[in-house]
Amino acid sequence: MVNDPRFLRAVHLEKTDCTPVWFMRQAGRYLEEYRRIRERHGLLEMFKNPEIAAEVTLQPLKAFPLDAAIIFADILLPLEAMGIELEFVEGEGPVIHNPVRTGGDVDALRVPDPEEHFGFLLTSIRWVRAELDGKVPLIGFGGGPFTLGSYMIEGGASRNYVLTKRLMYEQPASWNLLMDKLAVMLASYLLAQARSGAEVLQLFDSWAGCLSPADYREYVLPHTRKIFDALRQAGAPSIHFGTGTADLLPWMREAGGDVIGVDWRTNLDDAWNRIGTDVGIQGNLDPVTLMAPWPIVRQRAREVLDRAGGQPGHVFNLGHGILPATPVDNVRALAESRIGNLTSMNHG
Repeated sequence: MVNDPRFLRAVHLEKTDCTPVWFMRQAGRYLEEYRRIRERHGLLEMFKNPEIAAEVTLQPLKAFPLDAAIIFADILLPLEAMGIELEFVEGEGPVIHNPVRTGGDVDALRVPDPEEHFGFLLTSIRWVRAELDGKVPLIGFGGGPFTLGSYMIEGGASRNYVLTKRLMYEQPASWNLLMDKLAVMLASYLLAQARSGAEVLQLFDSWAGCLSPADYREYVLPHTRKIFDALRQAGAPSIHFGTGTADLLPWMREAGGDVIGVDWRTNLDDAWNRIGTDVGIQGNLDPVTLMAPWPIVRQRAREVLDRAGGQPGHVFNLGHGILPATPVDNVRALAESRIGNLTSMNHG
């Protein structure tokens, strides 16, 4: 049990002394200490070196009074063990050199054993838990099945997901096999993280917002539900996150998650009305707002809190990850405000 578990209390819909706060991508390029390490190492090397990954995970905890740590990793890491050739290209992002485009490609994908293939990540988690020493909880995570599937099919990021949707519509058997393999892999991958010390598990189905509600219900929801069913049986609290998902929120809630993540395009109270107050909600400051002058950041944070209305189960976060150009002083001021204490948000 952590000494001040307001994050865990919020995840369990319990009252907290103030709203817990952490930031997606809180370990990253906006921090000078991260950039110094990145100058000497490639991304894959950093992810796969437990000493580096643990150090980077802890950097924001040393800089700011955050209520949770999230392990430094990437949602695409498990794809290599499935047979995907992955490269992080400077200035371009992740590139997959053998995209999945046919039924044969799907058939060839392996479902890896997490203990055998992801020892570097599990070791990082164990080291971070030991270093945290109960101060704050540690979050483990994985990518959602649609998001991972779209990367595999498109060969990288996409604006319109044409290849992904064509496979989904034209080869439903291959699509369902792909989603099933990813669901089985993700369930075992996340549960291995929980066994290694992750106390909360977040599923980043970041790109599911490109789908219509009907397509999400038919092609994604059943597979995502399998993952959350497995996590629930193991007793691991979970967060379900996506972007552009305003019209999908009721179906994401049906798919699973103790907390539903909301981006900045939907007002928090509207989102909570759609999913019901018997689950938690995470969000939802626009990441770009953190680049604004502090009075604007403070005002927008207050608006998020006002819309949450003090309802138990709110975890303050951004609507997506921290951007590289974000001023460190704004991150610090927002964290130091202790979020829920509105009268203390008077920095600058």
